[in-house]
Amino acid sequence: MAASPEAGKKGAAAPLRPPPRCARDALVFAAGVAAAVLALLGPYSSSVLAPAGWRVGVGFGGGLVASPVPGPSDGPPTFYDDASLSYAAVGDSSARMTDWDAKRQTWLHSRGLDPSSPSVLHRVVMVSGSQPEPCRAAGGDHLLLRFLKNKVDYCRLHGIKLLYNDALLEPSMPAYWAKIPSVRSAMLAHPDAEWVWWVDADAVFTDMDFSLPLDKYAAHNLVLYGWPKEVYENRRWLGLNAGVFLIRNCQWSLDFLDAWARMGPAYPEHAAWGRKVKAALTDRDSDVACDQSALAYMLATGRERWGEKTHLAADFYFQGYFAEIVRKLPGVAARYAAVERRAGAGGAAGKGKGIRRRHAEREHLRYAAARNAAVREAGVPGPDGGGQAGWRRPFVTHFTGCNPCGGRRNPMYSREICEGGMRRALAFADDQVLRAYGFRHAGPRNESIVPLPFDYPRRGGTDE
Repeated sequence: MAASPEAGKKGAAAPLRPPPRCARDALVFAAGVAAAVLALLGPYSSSVLAPAGWRVGVGFGGGLVASPVPGPSDGPPTFYDDASLSYAAVGDSSARMTDWDAKRQTWLHSRGLDPSSPSVLHRVVMVSGSQPEPCRAAGGDHLLLRFLKNKVDYCRLHGIKLLYNDALLEPSMPAYWAKIPSVRSAMLAHPDAEWVWWVDADAVFTDMDFSLPLDKYAAHNLVLYGWPKEVYENRRWLGLNAGVFLIRNCQWSLDFLDAWARMGPAYPEHAAWGRKVKAALTDRDSDVACDQSALAYMLATGRERWGEKTHLAADFYFQGYFAEIVRKLPGVAARYAAVERRAGAGGAAGKGKGIRRRHAEREHLRYAAARNAAVREAGVPGPDGGGQAGWRRPFVTHFTGCNPCGGRRNPMYSREICEGGMRRALAFADDQVLRAYGFRHAGPRNESIVPLPFDYPRRGGTDE
């Protein structure tokens, strides 16, 4: 606004100032309008309200804050500026990523991130996915939606990013081999994440309270559910499961994925690898290498190269076999409810107030820790995350062999144990989420929900 021509004249009256309160109200109103505009513009706000290369946000005091957007123009070049960078999991040796650890550290430093800080070392990206076309099984698409919701819920509660991919990144690596291109691409797209966590589409998080014990894996780059003796001594491909694994974002892991992929159908040696895998593993009756048999072969025959950096254990249900879990869920639920009833009545477990029923969802992890402590104190047997012995919640229940989308269920499983088991496990997990919203399922396989009474779980009430 231009100055008034009278303002510079001697004796001219000064412009009237609004009363202080009016000025404050005006500023508050302006800040509110700006915040509303930002909310409406969403991702376009930076380009509309700030010059190129800058972004606008609302500061702690309600004012607008402009800051530079990290990019090639305001920092040193990183691996992203290399024209030869390839996201492909298949190709000749020239396409391989090399010196990834140094490149990733350079990127982290350029963004003001300390590679050794807990905020980086504990950062996880979960990767899952399903086929791009509709499911062939009746109701399969709805089941996949519920499996996806389960993963979204878990990631939201634990502050984990989720990448769900339904695109076949490498057409020559279909079905179970498709996980390798997805995981590899996720590493390059998320240099800020220390871990990439693959979870099969048909795996259910059945303990929403359990957090990954990442510090336990400080000396390892690959975490798998399995039994070392079965893999290294007995050389069994069923001694581990490749449907859920945690892999560190480092050069070792990229080399591992490259070697794993070379045993797959994208390479002409796939048939020869199938015969070699069958000959080396004692329980493999097919001469076609699948992802899991190839992985078991790599560990069994390359223990010094790959096994020393692999954590292979069954100390909790990192992924649990559904047939041995589903039948136990009613008993698990009853024991947890009994502990909470005792706590609510002022019993020793939880000291009466540690696991009260109503709280904000953002406080989930604090109450989860209190609930786990109460369950341990009450003597419910089993490790955190569940296990083959005991009555603790199983961390992950994996419906391997049920094939909910393809419809070709393993004939050794009945419809009841597969489809019925999925509904029970999904409802069991969903009840742990719905409680923060004041609801739960009407029954273990009932899709309708009912409101929770204030004193739930009531003494003497039913929980299944």
